Amino acid sequence: MDTLLVANRGEIALRVFRTCRDLGVRTVAVHTDADAGAPHAREADVAVRVGSYLDGAEILAAARETGATAIHPGYGFLSENASFARAVLDAGLVWVGPPPAAMEAMARKDHAREIAVAAGVPVVPRDDSSFPVLVKAAAGGGGKGMRVVRSAGELEEAKAAAAREAASAFGDDTLLIEKYVERGRHIEVQVFGDAHGDVIHFGTRDCSAQRRHQKVVEEAPAPTLTDAQRALVQDSAVALAKQVGYSNAGTVEFLLDDATGEAYFLEMNTRLQVEHPVTEETVLVRGRRLDLVALQLRVAAGEPLGLTQDEVVFDGHAIEVRIYAEDAYAGFLPQAGTASVVRWPGGVRVDHALESGQVVSTSYDPMLGKVIVHAADRETARRAMVDALDDTAILGITTNTGFLRELVAGDEFRDAAIDTAWLDRHEPVAPDAGEARTLAAWAWYDAHATPAGPFASDGFRIGGPAADPVIELDVPVTLDHQPGRHTLRSLRPPARMTSRVSVHGVELAHHGQRHVFTRPDPAAAHESVADGTIASPMPGTVLDVRVAEGDAVEEGQVLGVVEAMKMELALKAPYAGTVTRVAAAIGAQVALGALLFEVTAHE
Repeated sequence: MDTLLVANRGEIALRVFRTCRDLGVRTVAVHTDADAGAPHAREADVAVRVGSYLDGAEILAAARETGATAIHPGYGFLSENASFARAVLDAGLVWVGPPPAAMEAMARKDHAREIAVAAGVPVVPRDDSSFPVLVKAAAGGGGKGMRVVRSAGELEEAKAAAAREAASAFGDDTLLIEKYVERGRHIEVQVFGDAHGDVIHFGTRDCSAQRRHQKVVEEAPAPTLTDAQRALVQDSAVALAKQVGYSNAGTVEFLLDDATGEAYFLEMNTRLQVEHPVTEETVLVRGRRLDLVALQLRVAAGEPLGLTQDEVVFDGHAIEVRIYAEDAYAGFLPQAGTASVVRWPGGVRVDHALESGQVVSTSYDPMLGKVIVHAADRETARRAMVDALDDTAILGITTNTGFLRELVAGDEFRDAAIDTAWLDRHEPVAPDAGEARTLAAWAWYDAHATPAGPFASDGFRIGGPAADPVIELDVPVTLDHQPGRHTLRSLRPPARMTSRVSVHGVELAHHGQRHVFTRPDPAAAHESVADGTIASPMPGTVLDVRVAEGDAVEEGQVLGVVEAMKMELALKAPYAGTVTRVAAAIGAQVALGALLFEVTAHE
């Protein structure tokens, strides 16, 4: 192939372009109006506007317009859409992915289960009599149409609710009922096949650190498996791929029951995974690091894999964290705004598409980038990740970087003791801001003090000799001063900070966590907000408005619904009263903190 169109955006588009440059393949990007100036649109040889990344017809038209001979779907959007894959092939283009028939066969959990059984792959026992059980939609995923049932009395109601949600989300209310594993680990195997019937694997990954079915940390190889368990999942993954006639990159996912040690097939993802870098970093083929995208292009062109299982060598340990635009200490609510300062760590792999000054909206997935480290062993990699996140700073918007740093630095992750429900059982606690406040005071002083001359000042007095700052730091510090940014380094113990200082205050990132310290405004000292004011808890879109001004409401009654980045939040009346203001309109884009409703309590 000589020209490849990537039907995607952000970091995965840049990741594919990187391999294309190495191979001398011409690249085509597609972009919406919102992404016209985005890094992926600038990086490609040619960029074409489309109305939506989900419009297959527009993407095919862009391929024809630019002379593209192949399409890579990345992940998300159309990557697992068998109809789009078939349309690409029917147009005479190369589809960089698995055969549409294999995609369709594995898309439904009930069909995939039948194929797994035929291949001799262990599956979760189907049971609706021994509780707890899991009721889940046969179509789709992402946690929708899924209910945990702990008693027979809850079963019928749970089935009805799951069916309604599945029908709404996927247009199919078919359900599966299986044994629910209380504490399990999410294990997956990277497989790769070609059109000549060969299938091999590239080892295991552990993706157990999840919140609301969304992975946040991945590592390779899976650290807790016995030799027998590792052999079972790897052999099962290859058998399943062969059973379905699979080619190109795919991932077979398993649930390892901590209580019994049994491993069960969950599903197969028929695309390249977000977490593929940890596999690339830990696999050597003939002495060179694995490039899964290069192998995808080779196999899509009809060539054989060109390697055997015996030639796959595993080397060291890799960990990846996903940086999201969300506030982990406020219910993981999505965030949006302008990333005023972006500093990614050096010396490690970073796959990202975020730069200083870039606007982050709620229109797309909240993932901003991935930080990946590799070392000879897991503990060395873990410590390297802590250091890398200390060196990561994103200002202007709140991200989960600080949360990830605390998670990876914690004893539970160190001991590989985190199961798939651990984050849902342990609500994150924001780190103490005391040290960050001290560093903010230092940055403020340094930015405003005049060191010499007739106007010498300590930032508080004008004229006279400058006074030493009244700041106590228990370690010596040095300050790297650049316009608009200050990096402070402390030697014992290490403490790193990136800050922005303005007349309004100090914004800084410390241990990855963003802190904002504002100067008090005397004019606003006596202002207060009525208790009945309901503001938007996140930037997003108003999905529903259920009340009008003058309506009487009860405490807890839903007034409206706001959605952002696949998350919906119901806004409720704080107490019984009368709606005195409605500032929300269905379809309106609202900012974080925007006033939407006001309720006045009954006398």
